[in-house]
Amino acid sequence: QLVESGGGSVQAGGSLRLSCAVSGRTFSRLDMGWFRQFFGEEREFVAAIGDSGESTYYADSVKGRFTISRDNAKNTVNLQMNSLKPEDTAVYYCNVVSYCSGSVCYSRRDYWGQGTQVTVSS
Repeated sequence: QLVESGGGSVQAGGSLRLSCAVSGRTFSRLDMGWFRQFFGEEREFVAAIGDSGESTYYADSVKGRFTISRDNAKNTVNLQMNSLKPEDTAVYYCNVVSYCSGSVCYSRRDYWGQGTQVTVSS
């Protein structure tokens, strides 16, 4: 089970911290990622983190503004979002990363959580 939280409405330049609680005993062995879906579009990659937390990957559009982290003791993965822009407005989801190709990571999991809405106004 994946439960995302922490979304909300902020003005441009503001910050939000998203959190994802993951059920299961294999969390510490999974690469995890955040993805987002703009209205009417397909889900896209935002950030990923390796199972130990030592490796991180970011979409070019968020590099330098977003930071992904994880707590394997609590089965959570977080996304700190700073300097938010109106174009960051989307529903944000976390999930297991299936593979990465170049600088983009993908999840091929069938199950997705409800996501959390992030709205950034100008």
